[in-house]
Amino acid sequence: MNFWEEKTLDEMNDQEWESLCDGCARCCLIKLEDEDTGQIVTSNVHCKLMNTDDCSCTQYMERQKLVPDCIKLTPQNVREIKWMPVTCAYRRLLEGKGLAWWHPLISGTRETVHQAGISVRGRAVSEEFVAEHEWEDHIVGWPEFDPTEEPDSGQ
Repeated sequence: MNFWEEKTLDEMNDQEWESLCDGCARCCLIKLEDEDTGQIVTSNVHCKLMNTDDCSCTQYMERQKLVPDCIKLTPQNVREIKWMPVTCAYRRLLEGKGLAWWHPLISGTRETVHQAGISVRGRAVSEEFVAEHEWEDHIVGWPEFDPTEEPDSGQ
């Protein structure tokens, strides 16, 4: 049995926890919150630290110092963060769904997350090239698409 099937998120060690990240970088996309409704939407604008080739952070160990609003995911806060993508392994495990076929721990390669269209590779632009007042023009719905689920029949 695999560690993610045996342990809760709280029981995982640091190495196991980190290995759950599939490298999609959807969490690195800038989110916008409607001040009136509290609704959170996702843009296709990514953090300036993201490497667009492999969707990794170029300064992972220093990211919170360099980007003060970067959130370090923990077993405690991942339960409370409402904007976690539906495809995120942490969220999937919390919801009892298990890891998807594209996850590197299942497929054996980090490329499947890109091949499956889960990652932001080729679909996002750095915040360095989009003025903050233009972020609203970059709102996208695809970060909430989960190809493992059937689409609603009304769509």
